[in-house]
Amino acid sequence: MKTTSPLPGPVRAALKKLGADISDARKRRRIPTTLMAERAFISRATLGRLEKGDPGVSLGNYAAVLFVLGLTDHLKNLVDANNDPVGRALEEERLPKRIHLPKSHE
Repeated sequence: MKTTSPLPGPVRAALKKLGADISDARKRRRIPTTLMAERAFISRATLGRLEKGDPGVSLGNYAAVLFVLGLTDHLKNLVDANNDPVGRALEEERLPKRIHLPKSHE
């Protein structure tokens, strides 16, 4: 019996899109599934699950496939501070309004 994923709908949709985008990128490069799996050190079955957006596939497998596709830079910038306006806004809220010089102890 298949259980439903505890992941929110938007997360499942994002994984499906990521998998489809990876599949498209592989096909544009004319890389067969057997060769992609071999180069990424994963099985063809895992590659198939990855390209379908299966949430059970490890992040390491996604990283290996992105490496084979030459897209590793996209992975390392996913949560970069420059791509996180909410985090930056929260950080700016905590900045002090004024900064005082420390009193000298002479």
